[in-house]
Amino acid sequence: GKEVVIANAIIAILTIGGQQLFSFFTFSCPCHVGQNLIYGLAFLGVPALILLVVGYALNNQTWRLVMGKSSHFEREMSSNWLLKCKLLCFVLCSITGRALVAPVTWLAVTLINGSYYICAVSEYVPVHYYGAAPNVSAAERSRILATFPCGQLVPPELARARDEVILLLRYQSQVAGWLLIAVVVITVFLSYCLASCFSPLSFLHFRYWNSYVHNEQELFDEATEQHSRLYAMQNVRKFFGFVPGSENVKEIRIPSLREWQAISGLAFLKRVDKEHYDYSLLHDWALKERASGKYLRIDEDP
Repeated sequence: GKEVVIANAIIAILTIGGQQLFSFFTFSCPCHVGQNLIYGLAFLGVPALILLVVGYALNNQTWRLVMGKSSHFEREMSSNWLLKCKLLCFVLCSITGRALVAPVTWLAVTLINGSYYICAVSEYVPVHYYGAAPNVSAAERSRILATFPCGQLVPPELARARDEVILLLRYQSQVAGWLLIAVVVITVFLSYCLASCFSPLSFLHFRYWNSYVHNEQELFDEATEQHSRLYAMQNVRKFFGFVPGSENVKEIRIPSLREWQAISGLAFLKRVDKEHYDYSLLHDWALKERASGKYLRIDEDP
C-alpha cells in the first residue's frame, strides 16, 4: 500500500543521510596491513546488521508472531500443517522484507560511495599489473598497497599506480552496489508477482481487504486508548475520590500511609485467575481494598 511505500522511502532516505554523516565523522581507514580489511568490513557489515535487528524489533508483526498464543484458528489449522507453514512463511517474508530496507540501502550506498570497499581490499590488488614496486617482497608490497587509501602516505613515484588502483576498486565497488540494487528490485517485483498469482482474492477484493484491516486496526487502537483510560479512571477515582477533570468536586479522599505504600514500588503484571491480570499496583489495590477512610469536603467558593 501507499503507507508501506512511503514508510520504506522515509527509512531509505534516513539511512542514506545517516550513512553520509557516519562516513564523514567516523570513517578513517587505518592504512595498515591486516587492519584495513577488518576495518572496512566492520563499517560495511556491522551497521547493516544493527539496522536489520532494529528493523525486526520495530515491526509489530515480529512481536505479534513471537507473543502469539495458541488460538482457536491455530487449533483448527493444526491438522493442516501445509497451510500453517505457508502462513508462517508469508509472515516471515513480510517481516524480513520490511526489515531489509535499511540494511540493503546502507550496503548499496556504501558500495556506490566506494570508500569502505577501497579500504578493505586495497592490499589485495595485483599491483604488479601497473608496474609499481616490482622488486620488493610480498610483505612489503602488501604494506605499500595498504597505504593506498591514504594518499599522503604513498611515495611520489607510486602516485600514478595508486590513482589507477583506486579507480579500479571504486569501479568494482560501484558495480557491486548497482548489482545489489538491481537484484533487490527484481526480487521484490517477482515476489509481488508471485504473491498476487497465488492470492485467493481478486484485485478489488484485495484492496477492500487491505482497507478493512487498516480501518479495523485504527478503530481498535482508538477503542484500546479509550477503554484503558476509562478503566484506569475508575481505579484513580476510587483512590483519590474524584475523577480528574471533573467540575464541582464536592469531596476528595485522603489516602492513608499504608495505601500509599501499597501502590508504590515496581509494578509487574500479576495474574489473578486463568483469564485476568492486574496491570499495576493501583489496579491490584482497587480490586482488593474498599475505598473507606478519610474524606475531605471541598468548598465550592474559594
